[in-house]
Amino acid sequence: MLRMITGRPGPSGFVSASTADGSNLTAIVTGASGIGLETARVLAMNVIIAAGNMEAANEAKQYILKDNKDARIDIEKLDLSKIRSVEAFADSFKALNLPLSILINNAGVMFCPFQLSEDGIEMQFATNHIGHFYLTNLLIDKMKETAKSTGIQGRIVNVPSLVYQVTYKGGIQLDKINDKNSHRNERAYGQSKLTNFLHSNELSRRLQLARY
Repeated sequence: MLRMITGRPGPSGFVSASTADGSNLTAIVTGASGIGLETARVLAMNVIIAAGNMEAANEAKQYILKDNKDARIDIEKLDLSKIRSVEAFADSFKALNLPLSILINNAGVMFCPFQLSEDGIEMQFATNHIGHFYLTNLLIDKMKETAKSTGIQGRIVNVPSLVYQVTYKGGIQLDKINDKNSHRNERAYGQSKLTNFLHSNELSRRLQLARY
């Protein structure tokens, strides 16, 4: 924390104001604020910010370009709570015929009162897990193709939270995802973040077995 505040280099040699040299890579970052904004700023390559709030996404783009005129930032609409929006975004990206080396699954909602998504799934679970899970599945073949053609191993990052420890007794309650009576805002969020961890672990295991 002290290094971040003072700008002193960490073990990697980077400081809080550093940017990465990824001019030959393409990245998708979900979410236009907080971690999503900072991730897009640091990558400063061919970055697509995928966000539900296009006004916030455009503000993030202009903020990054103000400090780095060479950054290549595009913004695209993505509402992770809606299956049709995830599909539309993936189709739109694949139509661009761009490579894809980095996918940062960051966007999410937190401590929401109970409500169901357009597809009839509890909103935090739908947005934080289902949307990113489906997006990853739709884009993973493109990432495999990119890794094969460039020789550069890709990265998929599911952004977690320590709140994964604050979930329902017994862990994920798959049989009660949409149960309004047992819903607790904080525990539903923790449940969705615990699922992110499990998704990351299983995805890593499968990709290693397949030697990607």
